[in-house]
Amino acid sequence: MGRGARYGRRVSAGVRIAVVALVAHDRVLLVHRHPSRQNFPDLWDLPGGHVEDGEDWSDAAARECLEELGVGVKNLLQVPVGLAIPGVDARAFVTSCWSGSPANLEPDEHADLGWFTAEELVGLTMVHPSTRAAVEGALELGISC
Repeated sequence: MGRGARYGRRVSAGVRIAVVALVAHDRVLLVHRHPSRQNFPDLWDLPGGHVEDGEDWSDAAARECLEELGVGVKNLLQVPVGLAIPGVDARAFVTSCWSGSPANLEPDEHADLGWFTAEELVGLTMVHPSTRAAVEGALELGISC
């Protein structure tokens, strides 16, 4: 079984994904992917999405936060992500600086949003094992705006 099949989704070759960890008061914002989603249904993940052709990684991350959550992010810091899925290039960013209040602006994509501490991550089923490590790393940074 290929690694992509293991996680219950098919991915196209050359997919570029940018995700963002919004951190506030030792908590990180996660999105719960809608159960009807074709890829990674009913799992928790960082907000984000596809990087468009010619788009900068951090610009894509900021655009996705605005589209999905209604927040304008700044001071994005890229953090390591250990995603090893053939054909997928993922970059993760962290910030504690944004304007607006996060809301679920794409209910067809996300069933819920939630703020979680590092301890609360243990009980969540995440999109990929590397997601939890990226989130824990973001929380450990102790960044401020």
